[in-house]
Amino acid sequence: MQQAVNYWDTHCLLLTANCILFIVKMPDTQLLTDAASGDRRAQFQLYQRCYSILMGVCVRYRDSEEEAAALLNEGFLKIVRNLENYRREIPFEAWIRRIMINTLIDDFRKNRKVSELIEHRDFNDANDHAQLLTFNLAELAFEAEELVAMIKTLPPVSQKVFNLFAIDGYSHREIGLLLTISEGTSKWHLSFARQRLRDLLAKKNGVVYANKL
Repeated sequence: MQQAVNYWDTHCLLLTANCILFIVKMPDTQLLTDAASGDRRAQFQLYQRCYSILMGVCVRYRDSEEEAAALLNEGFLKIVRNLENYRREIPFEAWIRRIMINTLIDDFRKNRKVSELIEHRDFNDANDHAQLLTFNLAELAFEAEELVAMIKTLPPVSQKVFNLFAIDGYSHREIGLLLTISEGTSKWHLSFARQRLRDLLAKKNGVVYANKL
């Protein structure tokens, strides 16, 4: 009998592995200095190095490639403008990811509709958000791209919370501050997103789970 594994740890590990296939090699100091000083050629070279990882972040937060590309350019512009503040002891990939995610979240907060702001009522920490299902490894046969597509079917706030928590490693406190919601609401959205994705995966794989949340 194969060892049972945590469902979401495994699936999110697959998705994260897929996202980090494009690893940004630490740019040399001269390239960063030239790009920060306004050298167009250096900026273009840096853009080429950052493109894959930044687009990998953008497509998880936006439904269309056009929106993702537009926000990628906006995020890269912020990266260039802040190069003088970059400290080399911080991994460059982590630094540009953080700026890109903040750009995406800022855009979401600026443009979201009232219906998205009040999509779900507030939930307190007394609710059970920690229950997880375990699955056999044989049931994990799907591609990360499929999970990305499923995540995009989630309601806007739930989609953002799931991406930030399960993929990008933000805490519920950080998510609450980013999205201007409470920690309890963030936890509820995560629980809701997990259950919705479980249902979609069960339907896709023809599996019925009796112990749903």
